[in-house]
Amino acid sequence: MKADAQMTDARSHLLAAAQAMFAVRLSPGTSGNLSIRDGDGFWITPSGVPYDRLDAKMMVFMDMKGEWSGPLKPSSEWRFHLDVYRARADAGGICHTHSLHATALACRGEGIPAFHYMVAAAGGTDIRCAPYRTFGTQDLSDVALTAMKDRRACLLSNHGVIALGPTVEKALGLAQEVEVLAQQYILSRQIGGPAILSAREMETVLEKFRTYGQQPARA
Repeated sequence: MKADAQMTDARSHLLAAAQAMFAVRLSPGTSGNLSIRDGDGFWITPSGVPYDRLDAKMMVFMDMKGEWSGPLKPSSEWRFHLDVYRARADAGGICHTHSLHATALACRGEGIPAFHYMVAAAGGTDIRCAPYRTFGTQDLSDVALTAMKDRRACLLSNHGVIALGPTVEKALGLAQEVEVLAQQYILSRQIGGPAILSAREMETVLEKFRTYGQQPARA
């Protein structure tokens, strides 16, 4: 059994991320969901509760068998959260949005090509779009995992975006980056279409990203 302080800390982080996602309008209404890994399971936002009415006690804990207890049901998309945590040791948090421009692309069944070097923020030379499957199903989870192979984000056809990170805050940050990229890509197509960076250049960018930012000091 987790200590009360540990439970409160994880749920508070998740609540803050959910409120931040709502504040920047990445997911309207009750759409989208977030989760945070915690020991032998994860906390996930509840199903159908408006983000401005959430509190930390409403977060739902699910174990790696897909079981939960409590007065509230987990998000209807709990399956892909569970499967991502099972498959990806690098996932400490997950953010799923219905953000405007990324979802517009997803509704065309399109991913985001290497039109901008920041596409590499998702871990690869492009951001894939998974084929459509009904929300909340194992089929959706399966195609999402395939689209996220060697990636930290993907689009879901006729649906939205999934992003993961070592923390839920970083997962949210990546979901925001995907939305910005989608908007830039759509705008560039309206003025004649973007130039696409070569695979070789994207590999160079990916290598530079491995040492980007503040690195731990060497002894």
